[in-house]
Amino acid sequence: MHQITGKSLIGLLLALTTAVLWGILPIALKSLLVIMSANTITAIRFLAAALIVGLWLAARGKLPALKLLYNAKVARLMLIAIVGLLSNYIMFLSGLNYLNAETGQVVIQLAPFLMMLGGIVIFKERLLLWQKIGAFTLLGGLLLFFNERLVDLVTQAGSETMGVLLIIAAGITWAAYALAQKQLLVNFSSKQIMYLLYVAGTICFMPVADFTPFLTMTNLHWALLVFCCLNTVVAYGAFAEALHHWEASKVSAVLALTPLFTILFANITGWLFPDFLVPQQLNIWSWFGALMVVTGSALTALAPQFVQYRAARRVRKLQRDVF
Repeated sequence: MHQITGKSLIGLLLALTTAVLWGILPIALKSLLVIMSANTITAIRFLAAALIVGLWLAARGKLPALKLLYNAKVARLMLIAIVGLLSNYIMFLSGLNYLNAETGQVVIQLAPFLMMLGGIVIFKERLLLWQKIGAFTLLGGLLLFFNERLVDLVTQAGSETMGVLLIIAAGITWAAYALAQKQLLVNFSSKQIMYLLYVAGTICFMPVADFTPFLTMTNLHWALLVFCCLNTVVAYGAFAEALHHWEASKVSAVLALTPLFTILFANITGWLFPDFLVPQQLNIWSWFGALMVVTGSALTALAPQFVQYRAARRVRKLQRDVF
């Protein structure tokens, strides 16, 4: 079983780095969607990530052993991970075609919640009381976030409804990928799994990519594209390293802040460059809903840690009473 180093400050800084990068990502992606298709952006991100991670693994002689894929169970899990992650990338981007970055980032917080439900159904994990409270808080926060638009989302099949449905579908497929990756870690390292997924994504999306926008891209567009490519590698790298130093539940709780970073950076960008981005105008209930989403996501992540802490305290108290 993996043992963390206990370097909490490093773990916190790495988790915050991931949250900030993932918070900015939808803003950059939304801007790129103006000039190129979701398929093209996804293909380039996968290609860049496959090259960077592949070179890193090759330099260390740690490229994945493909013979392991001859095992039917391993091959099936890899297929689920590939379909899940590739579907997540394309559906999240497609959803951003209909939504602003802030809304997309809030809705995608369903992904870890759905992964938790998958763990209960597939791995027979027990849902703790505080996780139940966190789940209801998250769902209630989503309803409050859409307070002004909730009736239209339900009764009118408009473009925003389509965007929300695509982001929810992206969350479902991400949960499938994450659950499959959890089992694949028995056979591969996390970097080896991501490398195979990046290669598969490159193979799938390159044939349907359209590179003609490259001829008319501005320096800003090129900078955004490079940022999105590097974001894929650096954010996941910081995430994996954070788990090496800090408990997974605490890392997940920090990542729950991602929607707030998106809202913050969208407002800063809109203030500095009003012609580049118009941030979403949120009323007080939407802000409260966003905070509830973050709180609910953090509760579901930290609940097991809290239960273990209380159990350890009871054990220490009993030991003091005995001795």
